[in-house]
Amino acid sequence: MRDKQFLDIEKPARYIGQEMGSVIKREAEMRFVLAFPDVYEVGMSHLGIKILYSILNKVPWIAAERVFAPWPDMEELMRSEGIPLSSLETATPLSAAQIVGFTLQYELSYTNILNMLELGGIAVESKDRRDNDPLVIGGGPCCANPEPLADFFDAFLLGDGEDAVLEIAETVHLARKQGVSRGEILSRLAMIEGVYVPSFFAVDYATDGRINCISSLRPGYGPVRRRFVSDLDQALFPVEPVIPFMKAVHDRVSIEIARGCTRGCRFCQAGYIYRPVRERSPDKILELVAESLRNSGYEEISLLSLSAGDYCRIEPLLKTLMATYVDDRIAVSLPSLRVGTLTPELVEEIRKVRKTGFTLAPEAGSERLRTAINKGISEDDLLQNAYSAYAAGWRLIKLYFMMGLPGETEEDLSAIVSMARKVKFQAKTAGRGGEVNVSVSTFVPKAHTPFQWEPQISEEETLSRQRFLRNELRRGKLNFKWHDAPLSMLEGVFARGDRRLAKVLLRARKLGCCFDGWSERFDVARWQQAFSDSGIDPNWYHRRRGMDEILPWDHLDFGVSKEFLLRELERSGSGVYTEDCRNGACSGCGVCDFDRVKMRTLGAESDGVTQRINPRDGAAVERPGIRRIRMSFTKTGTMRFLSHLEMLNMFSRAVGRAGIPMRYSQGFHPHPRFSFATALSVGVESYCEYMDMDVYESISAASVASDLNRVLPEGVRIVFAEEIPLNSPSLSVIIDAVRYRVTLWEHFDLDLAQQVTAFVALDSCKWVRQKRGKTTELDLRQELKELKMVDGTILEMVVSRGKPLEFASAITGLPLELLADCRIEKTEVIFSDSRVDI
Repeated sequence: MRDKQFLDIEKPARYIGQEMGSVIKREAEMRFVLAFPDVYEVGMSHLGIKILYSILNKVPWIAAERVFAPWPDMEELMRSEGIPLSSLETATPLSAAQIVGFTLQYELSYTNILNMLELGGIAVESKDRRDNDPLVIGGGPCCANPEPLADFFDAFLLGDGEDAVLEIAETVHLARKQGVSRGEILSRLAMIEGVYVPSFFAVDYATDGRINCISSLRPGYGPVRRRFVSDLDQALFPVEPVIPFMKAVHDRVSIEIARGCTRGCRFCQAGYIYRPVRERSPDKILELVAESLRNSGYEEISLLSLSAGDYCRIEPLLKTLMATYVDDRIAVSLPSLRVGTLTPELVEEIRKVRKTGFTLAPEAGSERLRTAINKGISEDDLLQNAYSAYAAGWRLIKLYFMMGLPGETEEDLSAIVSMARKVKFQAKTAGRGGEVNVSVSTFVPKAHTPFQWEPQISEEETLSRQRFLRNELRRGKLNFKWHDAPLSMLEGVFARGDRRLAKVLLRARKLGCCFDGWSERFDVARWQQAFSDSGIDPNWYHRRRGMDEILPWDHLDFGVSKEFLLRELERSGSGVYTEDCRNGACSGCGVCDFDRVKMRTLGAESDGVTQRINPRDGAAVERPGIRRIRMSFTKTGTMRFLSHLEMLNMFSRAVGRAGIPMRYSQGFHPHPRFSFATALSVGVESYCEYMDMDVYESISAASVASDLNRVLPEGVRIVFAEEIPLNSPSLSVIIDAVRYRVTLWEHFDLDLAQQVTAFVALDSCKWVRQKRGKTTELDLRQELKELKMVDGTILEMVVSRGKPLEFASAITGLPLELLADCRIEKTEVIFSDSRVDI
């Protein structure tokens, strides 16, 4: 891409690659592109892609590369210029890969998948692909019912991918070498446990629209059982993550401490399709944390599981992590804490980290409805947790509920309001002020859950219940957030949809639907037209399903038996609670074989957690004296498209990866103490950027430079570093002027020598700059210190203030838009002790 093209898009950092930690293998035999159907900053937060990227790249002949959905501004540019969607690592078009693996995380990303295939030069429908075209494979939670996507994918991986992804890659690699047909490759893939090839099944529909039968076209193939990783301690986990230049949605070290949940919440798909519970050992977690922090430079650890509070040794683990990293200012967060697992000791540990908002998810307002959905938490527990949070210093509690749950009444909705008020009152009881945010989503029935047969409330009923809650919560001065009704409607269609929805997706994409999960991009009118043009009523997919009805996903086995799900549905209607099998007798869900597939928990003993790594006692460790290092560095190549904030983020990560003993700011959100001379404009190359950083005396300036150069990406290099007195004036104070070189295009056909002479002869040249509604006026001639022409097309100038393109425009008379893709280089910074006059 040309410079101007990067400058014309909103966030170039989404597309340039070359991040710290990225792996580039130009000579690899296989290119396996991991595709995430959303923007870069969302996809780079996804742990699954990080795991697969690390596992695949450990194999010498495999190059795992990444691609994300281009934002509409980038898509428009790609289509107008004929630029194919390509991987970040080697700019390989998707059509040139051997495998393209999509993460299926959310139903409202499906149009993005079709768009990415088209932009990547791959036939959208699998039936149109030739033998040498890439295999398109999907994985992730939406594979619980991938039927709406069956016409677009060659195969899906059901369940855990750590082992299966390598078997898939090896199978395709060998088959390609042998030159076998596409059909034969799919046959070989179907032999891998967990791989579902949709073209090997036929679906027949009855006249009433229901499914008549699902038939396997291959003898002995089906039902397809999901893949299991039996022991997380033996599973590979990424400890050398790719570090985004821009802020990702979850910009931290994420460590999966457990997989699976047996709480049995009857609405929760994840709780059924990720069974059984498998816990990672504390020693392994501590090892992964240490390596990940060392290789990433992050300042926060997030402990991930479906319910981190259920982890058997969560308290000793958290105490150990907090004590170990207190002096390194590393925060620890638990994003998924279940009401009832929050002990006073756990709240006390969480209190020590950054307090933004404390989240509780009662899901339903009344105890009756919570029992029906098997949530299993009492109002007393929830209020006690709220009191503990306010007493510990939190000012905001976020409450998550659902509406439209099976059996919900108006009394249940009123109970949401009542509970929210009681939670807010806990702040007064604790002697503190406090706020409550109430977030209410619409219940969407999902495959492989006890509620998969239940209806979804209509869009009209959703809006009615939202109005009721909004009015009632407003009276209590409670903040209310909700999920857009049309988005929930569409999610519900595809969550329990079948193959007939493929034509709706194709039509919606033709009409321009994309990024449907983003409210500002969602166009309900286009979707209504897509359903109408396809002759499909979306409400058909929201209906109650018959107990004996064949469901679109019945040929996919995620381990939990249909008989168990039916029993749970019956118990829900009777208001009977099912105990968590980790605390009692087996519930008979069917997922365990009690040999390879079984629950793996650790017990609550803390021995071996706090003792082995010799944590500090939490007291501040005295640091040696401080020294200030002044450095000059380059910013060239694609790095010139990083914004000033992205450069700050990059250096924040780089000093951590390099192990530099930085001085940090004080306060609840500490950050490394360094400052830049100026904020360089995006697109400008520089050979002379300057920054100061404060470090402790244990490291020299030369070591700082060499250690940083070891981890910095190509295009950013420390040129020199020297120690300066702590009382030295800041860089911004002593900079007098900057030398730039602007290379103009030859086709401009300018008399540049005459224009330079004429501009220098001026006494004044006013320039008006408009930015964000503000007007700034500069006298460019007065800000110019030196100007000359080089080689007929290059302007070299020394200026005090102003942007080099503004000077180029004023000198040549050409508009800024025409000059936008000219090369601009910052070649020298002139400090106040060496003034330059014209």
